[in-house]
Amino acid sequence: MRLRAGDWVEVRSKEEILRTLDGRGRLENLPFMPQMLQFCGQRFRVVKRAHKTCDTVNVTGGVQLERGIHLENLRCDGQAYGGCQAACLIFWKEDWLKRSDKAPHSADPGEAAASLEKGPNHAAKCTEQAILAGTLAEDQPASGGPRFSCQATDLPQYTKPLPWWDARQYLEDYSSRNVPLRRLVAGFIYACFFYGTRPSRNPWHRQFRLLYDRFQKITGGTPFPRRFGQLPTSQKAPVVDLDLQAGDLVRVKSYGDILATLDTNNRNRGLLFDAEMVPFCGRTFEVKARISRFVNEQTGIMTMLKTPAVMLENVWCQSRYSDCRMFCPRSIYSWWREAWLERVSAAPPARKHDNDTERARLPASQTLAALLLLLSPLEMIF
Repeated sequence: MRLRAGDWVEVRSKEEILRTLDGRGRLENLPFMPQMLQFCGQRFRVVKRAHKTCDTVNVTGGVQLERGIHLENLRCDGQAYGGCQAACLIFWKEDWLKRSDKAPHSADPGEAAASLEKGPNHAAKCTEQAILAGTLAEDQPASGGPRFSCQATDLPQYTKPLPWWDARQYLEDYSSRNVPLRRLVAGFIYACFFYGTRPSRNPWHRQFRLLYDRFQKITGGTPFPRRFGQLPTSQKAPVVDLDLQAGDLVRVKSYGDILATLDTNNRNRGLLFDAEMVPFCGRTFEVKARISRFVNEQTGIMTMLKTPAVMLENVWCQSRYSDCRMFCPRSIYSWWREAWLERVSAAPPARKHDNDTERARLPASQTLAALLLLLSPLEMIF
C-alpha cells in the first residue's frame, strides 16, 4: 500500500488477520502479539513507516523490514509477557491494515472488495490460542525461565541487514514523510561534523567542538552530545532515590551535572546515558512510569533492574546522533536514573507537546555549528 506518515488506516478484522498468519501467529516471521487484537476494526494514523529499524538483539546497526508500519504510539502493554515494562512501539504489516479516510470505518471500496473476495477462499491457519502460545519461545531453558518470544526478541528473524551507506533508505525516509528534508540535511551535516572532529582525524577537535557548543548556546540548541562521564569504572555511582511515581513532574538536570554521575563508559550503575537523551536536558516532563522489570531482548528472559529507573512522557529516541542507524523510526523510550532528575513542584505552562516538532530549531543550530567544520580544509575533515 506504500503507506506514509500521516495516512489514516483501519486495522483489519480478527478473522482477516488470522488468515495472514502461520500456525505460530507470524507473518514472514513477524509475530502478531495478543495485545494487538484489541485494536482490530479501529482507525489510527500512521506515525512512521517502519521500513527500517535498529537491531537491539545483535547490535549490528540498522536493519530493513518489508511493509512495516508504526501506528500513532501504539505500544506493547507487556501483559502477555510477564508484565514487561519496556513499552515497545508495535510493528504492523501493511497486510493487517487497510486505508481509511477521516470518517470512521470507511475504507477504499476496491480494497474492501478485494478483501471480501479473498477471505472465503483462505481458511485461517492460526487461532487466538496459537497467538497466545507464541508468546513463549520454542526452546525453553532448564531454569531461569520462561523465555519469551515477541517482536523485540525475534527482530533478527523478520529483518535483513541494511548497510548505513545504502542511500535508498534515506530517500525512503523522506518520501515516506518520516523525516523532513531539513532534518535529513542537518543529520548528514552532523555526521560529517562528528566523524570529521574525531581525535584520530582532527588535531583541533577540541576547538571545533567548543565552537559547536558556543553556537548551540547562542541559538538555544543542544551541546555536543558525545562526551564521556567522569567517574572511574571501578567507582559505583551514588544511588539517588526520589521515589518518583507516574504523574510526578521532574526536570532533567543539565548535561554537565549528568556527566558527573557517569563512568567513562557513560553508564550509571550499568544504565547507559545515550547521546539521544542529551536534547532533553534542562527540560521539564511528567513521569510516565517507574521501571523495574523488562524482557531482555537478547535472551528473552525477564530481567529485574537492581536500581529502578523511570520513563518520561513522550521522551524517546529520535535517532539524531545514532551511529549506523540514523533516522530509525522505532522511538524506544529512554530510561532515566533518578540521579539525572530533580523534582518540580509547579507545573510548566500548558502547551502542545510534539516530540518531533518541538525541537525544530535544533537542526538549524546544528547546521550553523557544523558549517564551521565544512569551511575548514578538507584534509582536516577526512
